Order: sequence, then structure tokens, then C-alpha cells
Amino acid sequence: MALTATATWSAAQALAATEPVGPVTLDERVNAVVSPLSTFLSSVIFASVPVGGVPIPLIVVWLFAAAIIFTLTFRFINISGFWHGVQIAIGRYDKPDSDAPGLITHFQALTTAVSGTVGLGNIAGVAVAISLGGPGATFWMILAGLLGMSTKFVECTLGVKYREIQKDGRIDGGPMFYLRDGLAEIGKARLGRVMAAVFSVCMVFASLGGGNMFQSNQAYQQLVNATGGASSPLAGSGWLAGLVLAALVGAVILGGIRSIANVTGKLVPVMAALYILSVLVILGLNFSAIPAAFGAILSGAFSPQGVAGGVIGVMIQGIRRATFSNEAGIGSAAIAHSPVKTRRPVTEGFVGLLEPFLDTVVICTMTALAIVITGAYTQPGLSGVGITDTAFRSVAPWFGWPLTIAVVMFAYSTMISYAYYGTRAVRYLFGPSELATNIFKVVFLIFIVIGASMNLGAVIDFSDAMLFSMSIPNIIGLYFLIPVVKRELASYRADLKSGRVKPAPQNG
Repeated sequence: MALTATATWSAAQALAATEPVGPVTLDERVNAVVSPLSTFLSSVIFASVPVGGVPIPLIVVWLFAAAIIFTLTFRFINISGFWHGVQIAIGRYDKPDSDAPGLITHFQALTTAVSGTVGLGNIAGVAVAISLGGPGATFWMILAGLLGMSTKFVECTLGVKYREIQKDGRIDGGPMFYLRDGLAEIGKARLGRVMAAVFSVCMVFASLGGGNMFQSNQAYQQLVNATGGASSPLAGSGWLAGLVLAALVGAVILGGIRSIANVTGKLVPVMAALYILSVLVILGLNFSAIPAAFGAILSGAFSPQGVAGGVIGVMIQGIRRATFSNEAGIGSAAIAHSPVKTRRPVTEGFVGLLEPFLDTVVICTMTALAIVITGAYTQPGLSGVGITDTAFRSVAPWFGWPLTIAVVMFAYSTMISYAYYGTRAVRYLFGPSELATNIFKVVFLIFIVIGASMNLGAVIDFSDAMLFSMSIPNIIGLYFLIPVVKRELASYRADLKSGRVKPAPQNG
């Protein structure tokens, strides 16, 4: 029988209050204070109903159903719009130096958003999914990623459609604006204002959780793995690693979206290339085992063992981790895409649908294959990034260092992107108040230290709960605004067909 929220909170407090053996480190003190809250929030957001003896989190069903509905509504835009999205992202249909409103190019918008989605969810999150659900969880991650492309298309189109361009040149956009203004257009202004405020509050806390605590936690853990494990000089000093990360993040987030776009535009391609090349080495050295790995993924996805327990349990793990990784339905990416230079909102919808493909279908699948082929997920006593580290070290002991570099870079880029997301939410709630945004930035940096100091389980509970809570107001708004996206898409396709929209002239 599942614990009630009150019972879970009491149990967590009792666990946190247990007297430790030996000297108490600062990391242990931080963990004891924050873990009960993480457990309580997770029990509320991931409230479940039993199906065949397996608890099904309603929030996961909510997200997966939305992805299916958007895919069917827009006639598989995730497939039909893929190549056009690539063409727009590389500047084929919009010149970067055009006089269209906006601050950043399509490519910069994509890399800024990808830096917030392609991160440790692809490295540690995949390992968590496979360790809990077996290789079959990979299949459901891929499916969730493919369907999530349609959700991203809707979110990013609306993010640009209802953005606000301020007198000082700043651009504010994202779910809070399309919830408020989009619903007002269809006569639901009060509902829109309430949901926009709820989303903004959830966004602030999500940026503190999934946006930095999980990132700093796993970056620190991988640094420990790379420098000796339990005997590492960094062991037990997560707070110190957190301080260093906080200082590096703070140096960038004070510069705003242009600064963030410049950093991520250079950092994301480099870190993605480093990580992908490293995984390709693992797959190349184990090439003959790849067919068997795919076989394990497919058979595990539909395992008859335990009937509902085997299939549904694995499905839930795969979908949950895929959503954490690519954030389709969460709404965060619409914030990063809203400052793009374009006059047609739907163009950014096409670019946005590329994110789940890059994030989940490509990078998550490669990680999963490396973990399954090497059998790293079967090793006892490992969790999160430690599983992926074991897969990398199967090549050679030193091969954990490319992973370490990638992990730290992924974590860094994700944190600076989520700092931007959080400040946009604070700006919506409190207006153009420098005091409010600066207070948030200080709190954000403090939570980097807290995340590095905590246990992985508590961090995942808090991160997932805060991130997934954003999907409730966001998806409600998306359903109401489907007709708006349909009109934008129909108008754009008509202009493409007539020649009013044509490829931009290419230099040289």
C-alpha cells in the first residue's frame, strides 16, 4: 500500500533524524535537512494509482498522453517537419542578419535550449532508468522522445507567438506569456492569469532542482569517481565542489541571454562531440554485441514477466527519465526559443522539435547501448553517473576522464541555461525588478552547493517533482491553444507552397 503524503513526510523526518555513526560532515548535515522535503514533494507530485499491482504516476500518464494527442493532431509533424526544422536551424530560410525582431539566431536558440535539455539526464538519467527498469526502459525512452517532438513544436511556436519585446530590447517569452495572453484571446483571461502565475512559481523551483541540484550532484560524483572513488581527496566535500561550480556559473549568468547564447553556442557543440565520440569508441570496440543489446532492449520493453509489472513498470521508468531529459511538455524550452530573430512563430516550432530527437533519440540511445553492451548496469553498488563511468572505464581506466570532462561541461551549460529560465519566471512574477532577479540568482547559486552535497536519491526526488509540476498548467494551456498553432502552421505552409516564403540567398 502506498504511503500517504503525511506518512511519507513523517517517515522521511524520522530517517533524517537517525543518528549517524562517526563524525558528521557538512554534506551529511545538508542532506539531513533537505531530504525530508524532497521525499514529501515527490510523494505529492508523483501520486499514483495501482494498475495490475504496479503504481502508475498520474503525471507521467499526463505527459505521455499529451505527446500522443499532439502527434495525431498535427499529423505526425515530428516526422514531416524534421528536415525543414534542420534547414531553418542552419539558416537556410532565415538570414541571421535579418531585421526581424529578436536577439539571437535560430541556431543559437536551439543550442541554448539544447544546453538545458542535453545534459546529465542523458548520462546519469539513462543509467538510472536502466538500473531500475532494465534495458527495456530504453525503448520507452526513445518512443517518448519521438512523440515529445510534437509537444515541443507546439510549445516553441506559442513561445514566439506570445513573446513580449520590451523597450530596452529585452524579450520575455515562454509558457507564462502564452498562458496569460493566449487564453485571454479565447475568453479565458482569469484562468490564464492563474495558470501563468502557477507555472512561474513551479519554474522558479524547477530551476533550483532539475536545473542545478541534479547537475551539480552528478558532476561532483563523477569528479570523485575520476579521482579515486571512496579514497578521492574530494570524497565528502561536495560543498567545496559546489562552491567552485557556483562561482563559474555566477560569472556567466550576470550577462543575460546574449552572454548565455554565446557560451552555449560554443560549448554545446564541443561537449556533444566529445561525448558522442567517446561513446562511439565504446560501441566500436563492442560492435559485435550491438545486435544483442538491441535485442535486450526490445525484449525487455515487452517482458511478460509479472505481466503489468514487467511491461508497465519498465514503461514508466523509460518515459519518466525521457521527460526529465528532453523536457517535452514541461515548457522550459519555449523560454529559450522566444528571443529568436523571426517574424513567423511556427519557424521556431520546427526548430524546437529537433531537441527531443537530438537529446533522447540520439544521445540517450547511444548512452543506453554503451551501458547495456558493457553490462555496467548489472554491477552492484552503482547508481547514476557511476554506472556510465563503469561503462566508459571498460575501454581503459583513463577513459573515465573524457566522461568527466563531458559531465562537468554538460552540468555547467545546463545550470547557466536554467538560471536564465528562472530569472524569466521571477521577472514575470515581480516585474522588471533587479532586486528580485539578483536575489534569485544568489539563491540559485546556493542551491548548486546544496545539490552537490546531497545524496542522489533525494536530489532526483526534488528535481523530478519540481520539473514535472510545470507540466500541469503548461499542457492545459497547450490544449486550449491548439487552434492557434493550427492557423500558424496552415498560413506558413500556404506561403511555402506559393513561394512567398523561399530559401534565403546563401553567401558565396
